[in-house]
Amino acid sequence: MIKDPNTLTQNFQGLHLLIFLLFLLPIAHPVSAQIKSEVHWENGSPSLIIDGEHYPPFAYMSYLGEEEYYQEIAATGLHLYNLPAYLGEGGINTISGIGAFRNSIWKGENDYDFSSIEIDFEKILNADPKAKVVIRFYLDPPRWWTLANPSAAAQLPDGTLFRQSFASEEWREKTKVAFQDCLDWLLKSKYRNNLAGIHVASGLTEEWFYHPKQYQDQNPVRLKAFRDWLKNKYVSIPALRTAWNNSSVTFDNAQLTNIDEPVNKIEWRDPNKDQNYIDTYRFHTEVMVDNIAYFCKIVKEKSEGKLLTGAFYGYHYFVSDPRRGHGSLAKLLDCPDLDYLSSPNVYNRAIGEDWPPMVAVNSVHKHGKLWLAENDTRTSITTLLKDRSQGIAPPGQYESGVWLGPKDHDASVSLLWKNAARMLAYGYGGWWFDMWGGWFSDPEMLQVLEKTQQFHQDYPSENPEKMKPSVLVIVDEELSFWDKSYGRLAEQILSNRYPIAKTGSSYDLYLRTDLQEISDSQYQVIWLMGLLQLTDEETSKIKKWQAMGKTVLWTNDKGTTLNHPGEEAKFLPEKLKWNPSELKEIWSDAGVHQYITTEDICYVGRNWLSLHSLEGGEKTIRLPYYAQVIDPLTNKVLSDSTKQINIKMDAKSTVIFRVKPL
Repeated sequence: MIKDPNTLTQNFQGLHLLIFLLFLLPIAHPVSAQIKSEVHWENGSPSLIIDGEHYPPFAYMSYLGEEEYYQEIAATGLHLYNLPAYLGEGGINTISGIGAFRNSIWKGENDYDFSSIEIDFEKILNADPKAKVVIRFYLDPPRWWTLANPSAAAQLPDGTLFRQSFASEEWREKTKVAFQDCLDWLLKSKYRNNLAGIHVASGLTEEWFYHPKQYQDQNPVRLKAFRDWLKNKYVSIPALRTAWNNSSVTFDNAQLTNIDEPVNKIEWRDPNKDQNYIDTYRFHTEVMVDNIAYFCKIVKEKSEGKLLTGAFYGYHYFVSDPRRGHGSLAKLLDCPDLDYLSSPNVYNRAIGEDWPPMVAVNSVHKHGKLWLAENDTRTSITTLLKDRSQGIAPPGQYESGVWLGPKDHDASVSLLWKNAARMLAYGYGGWWFDMWGGWFSDPEMLQVLEKTQQFHQDYPSENPEKMKPSVLVIVDEELSFWDKSYGRLAEQILSNRYPIAKTGSSYDLYLRTDLQEISDSQYQVIWLMGLLQLTDEETSKIKKWQAMGKTVLWTNDKGTTLNHPGEEAKFLPEKLKWNPSELKEIWSDAGVHQYITTEDICYVGRNWLSLHSLEGGEKTIRLPYYAQVIDPLTNKVLSDSTKQINIKMDAKSTVIFRVKPL
C-alpha cells in the first residue's frame, strides 16, 4: 500500500525531531555526566581519584579568595580548591561576632540565591580551568527561618530563639529539603564537572561545635531526645537508677544536667555520683555526629555516591571542653557515607613545637576515612581581616595573638615545610588555608606548596615497614566528660602531645575504642594517656604487653604507673606531665630507636624524615638501618648506603629527606 506523501513527510519530520531530542538528553539530565570522586590508598599513603585521575590529597582555600591568589596556586600544580557557601547570613563565630563571608543562599521558602557560589566558581575557573572544587556548605539557618520555626530553634532561658536546636528533627528535615535543592542546582549547573565534593559544616566556626548559647537549649525536643537516648541505652528503669545512683529517676522524669554551670571546684567527677553528667555529654556529642552522618548521606544519595563527603570533627586531642560536642568520634567513624574528617593543627603555634592534628589520626585511617589537616598557618605576610574586608571583622578582633604570623620570612617558610613534612611522614592530606588571602603569596612559600604536590607524586612509598613508629599512644575521647573544670584537668594530661614529639621518634595515636583491634607487634612502648580507670580487658593487655617485653605507661587522674618488662609496676603519684628528657630515657630503656639525641621535632615515616629546629646547629641523624638518602628538593642522592646523616641547621628551620631503607 502506497502511503500519502504528506504522511511520509510528517513521519520523516517526526523522526528528525526524535533524533534531535535524543541528542539533547545528556544536556537535559546532566547528573548522569557528573564526575566521580573517591579516596584511594596505596602502601598506607592516600590520594584522591577524581574523574579517573589521581590527585595528591592537598587543596587550597581562602575565605576571601581572588583570581590572583588562585592563579598563584594553579601555577604550583595544585588543582584542588575549597570554597565556602552559607545557607544563612549569620557569622560563623558567635563568640567573636564575626560577620558573614558571603551572602546567604536561603532567602525564603523555595527561594535561593546561588550568586555567591557562581562568583566563587568563576574566580577559580578563570584562574584554573582544571580546578576541582569541594564546597564547604554551612548549614546554620538564616534568621527568617529561626523566627518562622520556633519549635525547631534553640530556646534560650531568657525566652529568645537562637538559630537551630541540634536535637530537632524538624530542623534536620526542613534543612534537608533546602540542602537537596542546593545540591540539585549544583548537579545541574555548568560547574557540575568541576565539583568534587561537599564538606558539611555547621555550628561554631563551621566545626560542628555547639554555639555557647546552645549549651542551655531548653527546647522540649532536646529533652525528649535525651530521654529516648536513655531508654535505648539502659532499656530498664532499674538499670538507669543503678547507673545514676538515684532511686526515683525514670525515663519520664530524667533531666539533662546543666553543662553550663559555673566552675566551683577544679576536680574530677565521681563515677558513683555523676553518671547523669556523663550521659548528658554522651548524648550531647552523639547528637552532633548523628547530624553529620545525616547530611553526608544526603550528599551521597543526591550524587549517586559520586561526591566526596567530609566534615570537621573529633578534636579530643586538643579541645578539652566537653560542651563543644566532640566526644563521639568512634561512632562517626562507622558512618558509611563519610569520606574524610578534618581539623586545624593545634593552636600552640610556636616555632620549635609540634602542631599535630587535634585527633587520633590512626583511628580515622583505620576505619577507612581520610584525614585532611587545615593548614591555616600564619606567615610573615599574613594579612588582617579588617584590612581585607568591609563589615566582617568586629572592632579589635582578629588583630593579635594567634592571628599574627612570625615576623621572620625564613621562619614562615620553615613552618610551611613543617606542615608539609608532617603530612607526608604521617600519611594524611590537607589544605593550605589562606584565610584572608595573600598569606602565601611569596615565591619561597609557594614553592613549598608546589614541592609538596611533587613529592607526593614523584616519591611513592617503598619499603616503609622499617620506618613504622615503635611508640603507641592510646587516648580516651571521653576524658573531658569527667572534668568538672571544662577541660583544665584534662589538658594537663593531653599536653603531653608536645614533649612526646621531641623524643627523636614518631608515634601512632589511636582511640581507646580501637585498642582490641590494633596490631601491637611493632611497638616497644605503649602509653595509655588519660584512661582514668582500666577495664579488665585493658588490665590483661598490660600484663600481656609486659610478657612480650614492652614498656607500658598508664597516666590517669592520680599519676602515672610505669610497667617495665619483668619488673613490679611503679606508681608515680601526681606525675601527669612529662618533659622530653624523661620520655627519651624511658624510650631508650625500652629499645625505641631515637633518630636524634636533641629535642628537635622529628617526623619519620613513609620514606620521609624531617627535622624542625628552633635553635639550629650541628645535627646527627642516626638510622637503625642502612638506607639511600635523597635531598628531594634537588633530587640529589646524598648517600647510596648510610646509617648516619650529618647536617648543620639554621635556627627556626626545617629540613626534609627522602629515606629508602635497604
